Amino acid sequence: AGMSGGIAYVYDPKNQFESRCNPEMVGLERVETAEEEEAVRAMIEKHRRFTGSAVAKEVLENWSTALPHFVKVYPHDYKRVIEEQAKAAEQVEEAAAAAAM
Repeated sequence: AGMSGGIAYVYDPKNQFESRCNPEMVGLERVETAEEEEAVRAMIEKHRRFTGSAVAKEVLENWSTALPHFVKVYPHDYKRVIEEQAKAAEQVEEAAAAAAM
């Protein structure tokens, strides 16, 4: 697993992770954007560099088939805060645009 802020990315090649986590606390998603994919790959590359991990080496060598096996673990509270911040930023931008007219 790799963490980025409050989000964890878990390598789950056996598709067992969902049955082992608490859905009341977290949501599970797939890596969907190119930005997320780059972040996950960078974490794995860093892990490989520092640890010499054979699993990380295999994942990187088979990236296109390994990527769909990553699960994005998103704490519900963290997601709510991020969404509220995005909404507040949008409102500030709208107010600034209206004031500029």
